[in-house]
Parts: sequence; structure tokens; C-alpha cells
Amino acid sequence: MKVENYNCLLNNGITIVRDKIIKGNSNGDAVVTIPVTKDNEFLLIVQPRPVKDGFLVEFPAGYVEDKENPLISAKRELIEETGYYSDNIKYLDSFYQDQGCSEAYNYAYLALDCEKVKEQKLDKDEFVRYFLCNYDEVLELVKMGYIKDIQSKYALELSKKYIKRR
Repeated sequence: MKVENYNCLLNNGITIVRDKIIKGNSNGDAVVTIPVTKDNEFLLIVQPRPVKDGFLVEFPAGYVEDKENPLISAKRELIEETGYYSDNIKYLDSFYQDQGCSEAYNYAYLALDCEKVKEQKLDKDEFVRYFLCNYDEVLELVKMGYIKDIQSKYALELSKKYIKRR
């Protein structure tokens, strides 16, 4: 991650200096995927988040690599972090991570009919465990404050219209 300064011309004609955060790849874009198995179980991950001095429960996510399509990134991160794969992935939405200091986008996907195809393939700095739970348990994890990141919460909210039909 690096921080760059840039000049910002305001409507009143004043120019101010702002910071822009650049993380991950060249633009910091990332994906988050809501994985659901054929048995309607949700895959969640638990990983350490040192900034928060502990562990957080999240949905699989990661950076979009340079010149990589976000859908490919979503599939790659799902396999790397859980060993599960899906051919039935739906695009949900894209949104800024922090529009005040970054150009980075998050892309949200819903992966239906996920199946275990291999073991996790974690990066050397990743310590990720995954677990399965039903929809009501996911909602309870949100309510209890275990799922705190906005990308997981927002993607879950967007996925509701597909989940209820299954």
C-alpha cells in the first residue's frame, strides 16, 4: 500500500492537497463472493485481522490482479480460500471501497451450487479457515457482530432476492 498526494480544485476555486490510498494491485480493486453450496449452506471464512487485534468472520474476498476480470478474481479467491468452485456465479453490484481517498472498486458476486473441488491454496501470509452454516445462522452472525465488514454485509443484502427463491 502506498499513499500519493494530489491537488483537488474545489468549487470555490481553492486548490487543496488530498491523499489517495493505493493498495493491492495498481488500482486496489477487490471482489467479495457470497458462496452457497448445493445444500443451501453458506461458506464463511475466519481470518486474523491484525489491525483489529483479532479475528473476523467474512465472505471470501481478495484483490483483482492486474488485467484480471473481476469475475475471474472471484472464482480464484473462492477456490484459494475455501477449495470450493461454482459455475453459477451472479454479479450483484460494484461500489467504491472508500471514495474519499481511493479509486478502488469492490465487485460483489453470489456463487450458487458451490462444490468442494480441492484443498485451500492460501498465500504464505494468509491464515484462513472456513465453515458452513445456514442462512439464519449467517444473519445471527451479523446480528451478534461477528460479521462487521460492510462489503460482506452489503453483498449479503444484495443476495437475498436470489436466496429466498432457492
